[in-house]
Amino acid sequence: MKYDLDRCTHTREAYGDALIGEAKRNRDIVVIDGDVSNSTKTDRFAREFPDRFINVGIAEQNMVNIAAGLAHSGKIPFVSTFPVFGCGRAWEQIRNTVALDSLNVKLVMTHAGLSLGGDGATHQGLEDIAIMRVIPNMEVIVPADGAEVKAVIRHTVANRGPVYIRLSRRRSIVLFDDDYRYDPREYPVIRDGDDVAVFASGCMIREALIAAESLAKAGISARVIDMHTVKPLPRDCVLAHARETGRVVSVEEHNVLGGAGSALAELLAEEYPAPMRLVGVRDRFGRSGQVDALFDLLGISSRYISEAVQILIRTERS
Repeated sequence: MKYDLDRCTHTREAYGDALIGEAKRNRDIVVIDGDVSNSTKTDRFAREFPDRFINVGIAEQNMVNIAAGLAHSGKIPFVSTFPVFGCGRAWEQIRNTVALDSLNVKLVMTHAGLSLGGDGATHQGLEDIAIMRVIPNMEVIVPADGAEVKAVIRHTVANRGPVYIRLSRRRSIVLFDDDYRYDPREYPVIRDGDDVAVFASGCMIREALIAAESLAKAGISARVIDMHTVKPLPRDCVLAHARETGRVVSVEEHNVLGGAGSALAELLAEEYPAPMRLVGVRDRFGRSGQVDALFDLLGISSRYISEAVQILIRTERS
């Protein structure tokens, strides 16, 4: 696959556009936001369909319960805010009101991970994948770029049931054409390689690709894989990559405890115990700062991905 490391876009903008496109085709789509619509880009939907948009204010628990009621009434509610507030403050409502009855509520949270930069630890959601994937009936998806966001939104509209979609504030590398189709059973290979399978998602794919290019100069061939779906994992796809390369590295803008890497490790431990390293935030809160500096400080920048791969190689050769 061809890619340009300097060609990037905001996935949340694609989300705002996708909502409008789907809503023109489906009158049952409604959007609920927790007073951050300018950030989540649901303000675009509000301008286009003011009678189908609800701003609940800073009342995330109510927001989820309202969405549940709308789903019971046959609507397809999309709920948006930041993960810390949407997944954290409203977790009980998501679990007991939405997921327990497998309601058709779509939770799309933007500004995940460290990418809020200066807003600091109180706003930097590093736990949301863990607390959402542990809920039965809940799908967890982390799209890579704008085209994949739009494809994922189409998929969620067409398929009933609760889903959590995680978007970053940081720009993501452009990977796919507008005709891209999301398939939860397959992970796209962004860069092929034979020595290690690097599973990354969202804005972290760019970091993985930078690392892969650096590793290539050292004679190490890294396969970079778009891990768009954390739950349910495409079992056969993951195992095939692990068997073909013999080594696995996970990369995420999230705590390593309970995140995407943990999901991979759980599967591999039972089915194919390949040597593995997890790149992510190591059991700590974020902090205020420039995003690039935070990625480096908390150990998730491209150089840490390169180091993780090199540790696997050295360990096997020693």
